[in-house]
Amino acid sequence: MQGCGEVPGCGRSGERGLGLAPRIHVISRQQPPVPLTGRTDLGGFYFQFRAERGGARSAEGECQELCGSLHYGNNLSIQLKAQDIAQTLMRPSPWGPWSTYHERGDQGRLLMDPVGLQLGNKNLWSCLVRLLTKDPEWLNAKMKFFLPNTDLDSRNETLDPEQRVILQLNKLHVQGSDTWQSFIHCVCMQLEVPLDLEVLLLSTFGCDDGFTSQLGAEGKRQPESQLHHGLKRPHQSCGSSPRRKQCKKQQLELAKKYLQLLRTSAQQRYRSRIPGSGQPHAFHQVYVPPILRRATASLDTPEGATMGDLKVEDGTDVSISDLFNTRVNKGPRVTVLLGKAGMGKTTLAHRLCQKWAEGHLDCFQALFLFEFRQLNLITRFLTPSELLFDLYLSPESDHDAVFQYLEKNADQVLLIFDGLDEALQPMGPDGPGPVLTLFSDLCHGTLLPGCRVMATSRPGKLPACLPAEAAMVHMLGFDGPRVEEYVNHFFSAQPSREGALVELQTNGRLRSLCAVPALCQVACLCLHHLLPDHAPGQSVALLPTRTQLYMQMVLALSPPGHLPTTSLLDLGEVALRGLETGKVIFYAKDITPPLIAFGATHSLLTSFCIRTGPGHQQTGYAFTHLSLQEFLAALHLMASPKVNKDTLTQYVTLHSRWVQRTKARLCLSDHLPTFLAGLASCTCRPFLSHLAQDNEDCVGAKQAAVVQVLKKLATRKLTGPKVVELCHCVDETQEPELASLTAQSLPYQLPFHNFPLTCTDLATLTNILEHREAPIHLDFDGCPLEPHCPEALVGCGQIENLSFKSRKCGDAFAEALSKSLPTMGRLQMLGLAGSKITARGISHLVKALPLCPQLEEVSFRDNQLSDQVVLNIVEVLPHLPRLRKLDLSSNSICVSTLLCLARVAVTCPTVRMLQAREADLIFLLSPPTETTAELQRAPDLQESDGQRKGAQSRSLTLRLQKCQLQVHDVEALIALLQEGPHLEEVDLSGNQLEDEGCRLMAEAASQLHIARKLDLSDNGLSVAGVHCVLRAVSACWTLAELHISLQHKTVVFMFAQEPEEQKGPQERTAFLDSLMLQMPSKLPLSSRRMRLTHCGLQAKHLEQLCKALGGSCHLGHLHLDFSGNALGDEGAAQLAQLLPGLGALQSLNLSENGLSLDAVLGLAQCFSTLQWLFHLDISFESQHILLRGDKTGRDIWATGSLPDFPAAAEFLGFRQRCIPRSLCLSECPLEPPSLTRLCATLKDCPGPLELQLSCEFLSDQSLETLLDCLPQLPQLSLLQLSQTGLSLKSPFLLANTLSLCPRVKKVDLRSLHHATLHFRSNEEEEGVCCGRFTGCSLSQEHVESLCWLLSKCKDLSQVDLSANLLGDSGLRCLLECLPQVPISGSLDLSHNSVSQESALYLVETLPSCPRVREASVNLGSEQSFWIHFSREDQAGKTLRLSECSFRPEHVSRLATGLSQSLQLTELTLTQCCLGWKQLAILLSLVGRPAGLFSLRDSTRHTEKLSFPRLEACALGFKKRKKERKKVLEDTELRTKIN
Repeated sequence: MQGCGEVPGCGRSGERGLGLAPRIHVISRQQPPVPLTGRTDLGGFYFQFRAERGGARSAEGECQELCGSLHYGNNLSIQLKAQDIAQTLMRPSPWGPWSTYHERGDQGRLLMDPVGLQLGNKNLWSCLVRLLTKDPEWLNAKMKFFLPNTDLDSRNETLDPEQRVILQLNKLHVQGSDTWQSFIHCVCMQLEVPLDLEVLLLSTFGCDDGFTSQLGAEGKRQPESQLHHGLKRPHQSCGSSPRRKQCKKQQLELAKKYLQLLRTSAQQRYRSRIPGSGQPHAFHQVYVPPILRRATASLDTPEGATMGDLKVEDGTDVSISDLFNTRVNKGPRVTVLLGKAGMGKTTLAHRLCQKWAEGHLDCFQALFLFEFRQLNLITRFLTPSELLFDLYLSPESDHDAVFQYLEKNADQVLLIFDGLDEALQPMGPDGPGPVLTLFSDLCHGTLLPGCRVMATSRPGKLPACLPAEAAMVHMLGFDGPRVEEYVNHFFSAQPSREGALVELQTNGRLRSLCAVPALCQVACLCLHHLLPDHAPGQSVALLPTRTQLYMQMVLALSPPGHLPTTSLLDLGEVALRGLETGKVIFYAKDITPPLIAFGATHSLLTSFCIRTGPGHQQTGYAFTHLSLQEFLAALHLMASPKVNKDTLTQYVTLHSRWVQRTKARLCLSDHLPTFLAGLASCTCRPFLSHLAQDNEDCVGAKQAAVVQVLKKLATRKLTGPKVVELCHCVDETQEPELASLTAQSLPYQLPFHNFPLTCTDLATLTNILEHREAPIHLDFDGCPLEPHCPEALVGCGQIENLSFKSRKCGDAFAEALSKSLPTMGRLQMLGLAGSKITARGISHLVKALPLCPQLEEVSFRDNQLSDQVVLNIVEVLPHLPRLRKLDLSSNSICVSTLLCLARVAVTCPTVRMLQAREADLIFLLSPPTETTAELQRAPDLQESDGQRKGAQSRSLTLRLQKCQLQVHDVEALIALLQEGPHLEEVDLSGNQLEDEGCRLMAEAASQLHIARKLDLSDNGLSVAGVHCVLRAVSACWTLAELHISLQHKTVVFMFAQEPEEQKGPQERTAFLDSLMLQMPSKLPLSSRRMRLTHCGLQAKHLEQLCKALGGSCHLGHLHLDFSGNALGDEGAAQLAQLLPGLGALQSLNLSENGLSLDAVLGLAQCFSTLQWLFHLDISFESQHILLRGDKTGRDIWATGSLPDFPAAAEFLGFRQRCIPRSLCLSECPLEPPSLTRLCATLKDCPGPLELQLSCEFLSDQSLETLLDCLPQLPQLSLLQLSQTGLSLKSPFLLANTLSLCPRVKKVDLRSLHHATLHFRSNEEEEGVCCGRFTGCSLSQEHVESLCWLLSKCKDLSQVDLSANLLGDSGLRCLLECLPQVPISGSLDLSHNSVSQESALYLVETLPSCPRVREASVNLGSEQSFWIHFSREDQAGKTLRLSECSFRPEHVSRLATGLSQSLQLTELTLTQCCLGWKQLAILLSLVGRPAGLFSLRDSTRHTEKLSFPRLEACALGFKKRKKERKKVLEDTELRTKIN
C-alpha cells in the first residue's frame, strides 16, 4: 500500500462513531474502487457502501454484507472490511438493556418496546437524559465545543447528575436547529447507543420537523446558526448512514412480524374450547390456580445472592406474573417450579403461554414453551436459533435478523422447559447430552444471555446443570376452597354438583386425595359416573384410595357393562416398557393401530406433532398423564399371565425424595409401587380377576407377595421420605395387620427434614398412626408444607411432640393447625419456629391452646411476632395448667411489652422463671400437683385454694438481661415486684440503669424478699454510684455478699435466708454459758461479704465508703474486699485510721492497690489497734494483702451485747490469751532496716504471735538482725522462714539462738530453705530445747564449731544432723566432741554417707560416752545412725549393727571395741557379712569380765551355751565340723561368763 498513515481528525470520535474494531486499512487513492450504492458527503468526507452477495450463509446471517471506504480530502480513504461491519452490527450494546426508564418526579415507567410502542417526545427526552448521565465528561467536552463562549456555571456541580444534564441540554437546544441536530448526530456517532434508540433519536431530533416539537412550547425557535468550524457532518459514519438506518428499520419490521406471528399462534392454540392435538385437557375448564410458594433460599445459594421479590402468602391466590420479577436485575433469571406428580406443573406452563398470548405478561416480547419429553428425541447438538425456529415456530424470512433482535432483547424473552425430570439422557464420559448442554448454556447465560428460563420438575430430580442461584418455587396443589372451586366448575350447571360437594365434605380420605389437582380431576370424573346410579355415600365408598380412583376412572371411561381386558393389558405392557426404558413418547411403530384407537377412544392416549428439525415432523403419542402410565403398568404386572410374582416383587421398592443436585435420577416410576400396593387390596381382586380372565388364584398369589414385601420394608430403619412412601403403600393395601406392623415399627423420634410434604402425605401418615399404641414425636424441619396440611392430623391421638420449623408456615397454616390441636389428646410439646405467622394466625392458635390442657411445652421461636401478638399468647398461661415451658425467643419485642410480660410472670401462679436476654424470651413454669383428672375437669378455676397456696409458696426467678431497661422502667418493675411472690433471683444485667437505677434496686432489695441473687452488672454504675448502693443495702439483713467491679462491669448481690426469730433472754444466756464447753470449731457462723474490686477507688473515696459501710457492720461479720483499686500508701494509712470505726470485720482484702513496702509493714500496727485482726497475709510482689479475723466464733465476737453476759466475757478473754495472731510476709526484700522496723511495729502486738517470712534469699546480716530482735518480741510463739534461701552460716546463727534466747525451745532448719523457731510462752518455765539441722551441707570442718555452740545450751533434748555431708571423718570428729554436748535425748546422724569405719569407731567410742544407752547403725538402704542418751550414766548399753558388711580384717577391731566396752550388755549383728568362722574368731578374741553378754546374729533363738564350751567349739572347729555346723546353724548365740 502507498501512503499508509493515520487519518487526521479520526481519533476517538471517528472510531466510536463508526463503532468498529481497530482493523481499519488506510489506502491512498483518488476515487472509490467500486460503484457506490449509497453516499453521503460533508466537508470533504464521504462514506460509501457497495453491496456484495455472499456465496453461503455466514455466521453473521444470510444478508448483504457491507463494504465501504471513508475518504478524506483528495488523498486518503479508509477501507472497511465486511466482517468488521458485520461484527459491529451484531455486537451487544455495552450500554445495557434500555427497556425500562424511570422519570423523576412522577416515578412513571416507560416500556421501550421498539416493535409494539411508539415513544413520545417526552419519554425520548428522558431516555436521552439517561444516556448522557452515564458519560458526563463527554457531554462537558461537547458543551465546550458547541458553546465556546458560554461559561459553565460551577454551581451546577452540586446538582443531581440528571438535573445537570437537563440544564446543559436546554442550553444546547436554545442555540437553534443546526446546533441541536449536530449535537444529536454526535451522540449517535460517538456514544454507544442501542440501535432502536438511535433510530428514534435520528428520526425525531435529527431533522428540522422534529426540532420544534421538543420540550413543548417553552420558548421561541432560535435562528439557525452557521455550522461550527471543524465539525464533522453527522453522515460521515456508517452508523448513521441512510443505508444502515434502513437495515435497522427492516430488522425491526421483521422482528415485529415474527413476534406478532408468535403471539397469534399461541392465541389460536388456546382460543378454542374444543380439545385439539396436543392441547392440555385442563385448559378446557376454568383454571384454578394452585398454591405457589418460593423457597426461603435457593439450593446452594451463595451468601448475599438475591432471590427476587416474589410476594407469596399461603392461602391466597398467586398472580402468574409474580413468578417473574423483571424489576430486580440482580435476581436469578432461572426459576425452577417443583411439584409432585399431578400438581399441575404442565398446566401452569401452558397457562403462562395462554396469559402471554392474551397480553397479560407484557414484560416479555417472546415466550417459548418446550417439553423435555420431546426434546429427549433430539440427538444432535442445537444452536439457540435452531431451538427457537426449527423446533417451535419459524419466521417468515430472515431468521438471522430475527434472532439478532431476540438476542439483543434477551431480557424480554421467556423460555419454559416442562418436565426437567424427564431429561433422561445419561451423562457419558463427555458430559451431559445435547439437550441438557443447551439447557445448561441457556441457564448460565452462555447462550442468549439475559433471557429468562423457567423449568418444571418433580422434587428430587434436579440435574447438576442448574445454576446454584436458581430460584425454587414449590407447587403445593389444592386446599379446601380450591377443591370446591374446581368441583363447582367441573359439574357446572349439572344436577349432581351439590351431591358431589356433599360427598367430598363428608369423606376426609377422598378430600385429602383431591389436594392433588390431577386426582381431583379423576375424582370428579368418577363421581360424575357413579352419582346417578348410587345412593348418597355409596359412591365415595368406592373411592377410598388413589388406586381405586384410577380403577373407577377406567371403568367410567369404558363402555357400560364391557371392560376391554385384552386392550387394557396390552396398553399396560406398552406403559411398563416405557417406564423401564425411560420413554414417555411413543411412535406408531411402538403401538399397534388398534391400541392407538382404543387409547384415543377412552381418553387414555393423546397425540401431537413432534418437530425434530426443519421439515421433519411426525405424530407422537403419550399417555394423558404419567401417573396413568404408571397405573396401567401396574395393572399389567398384577393381571398379566406373562408376569410371575418374583418379577412383580422387584418393582415394589421405595424411592427417596431427597433433593439431589449432583445426579439426576432416571426413574420415572415413582407411583408404580403405590399402585401395586393398592391393587394388592382385597377390594381390587374381582377387578383384577376379570382382567386376568378369572385366574383368581394367580392374582391372589401376587397380592400376597406384594403384602409380604411391604411387611419386610416396614421393619427396616428408613429415612423420612421412604417412611412417607411406605405409609402410602401400606394405606393403599387397606390391610389393618400390615398397618399395625408399620405403625408399631416407627421410631419414637420420627424426623422429616428438607423434603416437600403434601396434605395427602400427612393424611396417609395419620391413617397409619391410628394403628399405633405408643406415643410418637413428629419433627418437620425445613419441609415445604401446604397451608392446609395440619388438617390431616385431626384426631391423631398418638402424637406426643409436634414440631414445625419452616418459613413457609403462615396464617393459613396456623389456622389449620388450630383445628387439629384440640383433637390430639396426648400432645405435650408443640413447636412452631421460624415461620411467618402474623396476628391473624396467632389468634386462631390462642383460641385453640386452652383446649389442650395436657400441653407441657410450647415454642413460638423466631416467628417475627409483634408485641401485641406476644401479649396475646401469654394470656393463655393460666389456662394451661400443665405447661412447663413457653418459648417466645427471637421475636423482637419492646421494653413496655417486656414489662407487661414481667407482670404476667408475677401474677400467674405457675410461672417460676422469666428469662429475657437479647433474642431469648422464655417462660418456665411449675404446674401444681393436682391430678390430671382434676386439671382436665376444671382448667379455668384460677382462684382455687391449691393455686393460691402455690402462689404464696412459690419463688420467681426474673432474668431481664440486655433488654435496654432504663431508670423509669426500674421504678415500674419495683412496684410490680413488691406485689408479687418471693423472688429467687432477679437479673437485670446489661441494661441502662446507671447510678440511679442501681440505687433504686438496691434500696428495694430488702423489700423484694430476694432469696438468692440480684444481678445489676453492666448497667453503667460509676464510683459515685457505689457509695449510694452501699448506703442502700446497709439495712438489708439478708444480704450475704455484694460484689462490685466497675472494671469488669460486675454488680452482684447475694442473699441468705431470712434470719430466725431471736430466742428468749434465758435461752440466750444458757446458750452463751455453754460456749465455754465447746470447741472453737463448733461455734456458729454468720458473715457478710462486701467486694469492691477493680473500681478505681482512691484515698479520697475511703471516708465516704466507710460511712456507707458503717451501717452494715452491726448486721454480722463483714468481709471487705478492696482489691484491684488505686488506694496507694495514702489510702492504706487512711484506711488504718478508719478501720476501728467499722467495728469487727472478718477480713479485709487490700490486694493490688500499689502499696509500697513501708505501707505494707505499717499495716502490722493494726494488730494493736484492731481487736478482730488475727491474721495478716502479705505477698509483696504479687500485691496480695489480706487481713483476717479468727475463723471461729465469729457470730459471738461481732455481737455487741455479748459482754453483758459473764460467760461471754470469760470466753472472749480466753480467746485473747489462746488464739495466736499471725503475720505472713512473702515475696518481700527482707533487709535489716525493714526487719528492724517490722519487729518494732510488732512489739506491742497483743496475744501470741506467729511470724512467717519468705523471700528469695535472706542474708546473714538480715538473719542476725532478726535474731537479735527476738528478745523484743515476748509474745512471739513462732518464727518461720519458708522458701527462703539461707547461707551456710545460718545453722550456726540459729544454733547460737538456743543459748542466747532462753524462750527458744526448738530450732528446725531444713535444706537451708526452711527454718522454724518455736518459742515458749512467758508463762512456761525454761526447759529442754531441740535442734534440727537437716540437709544443711554440714561437713567435718563445721563439726567443732557447731558442737561448741550446742555445748552452751543447758539441756538439749534432741539434735538432728541427718542428711548432711559429714562422712566418716566428720562423724569421727563429732563422736570425739560428743561428751561436751549436753544431749539428753537422741542424736540423729542418718544419711551422712558413712561406712564400716564409722560403725567401728562408734564401738570404740562407747567407753568414753557413759550417758549413751543405745546406738543403732544401719548402712543399708535405710542409712540410719541413731544414738540415744540418758541424763545419767547408763549401766547397760545396747548396740545394733545392721548391713555393715564387715570384712575379716574388721573382726579384730570389733573384738577390741567390745572388750573395752564393759557396759555393753547386748550386741545385735544383722546381715553384717560375718560367717560362723568369723563369729567364732570374734568370740574367741573378746575378753570380758564376768556377766551376761548377748550376741545376736539373726532372728531365731537357740540354747544357752557357756563360754568354755564355745571356746572348745572354736578350738576343735575342724575336727567336729558336722556337729558344730548343726549347733551354729541356729540364729542366736548367748553365753554366760562365769
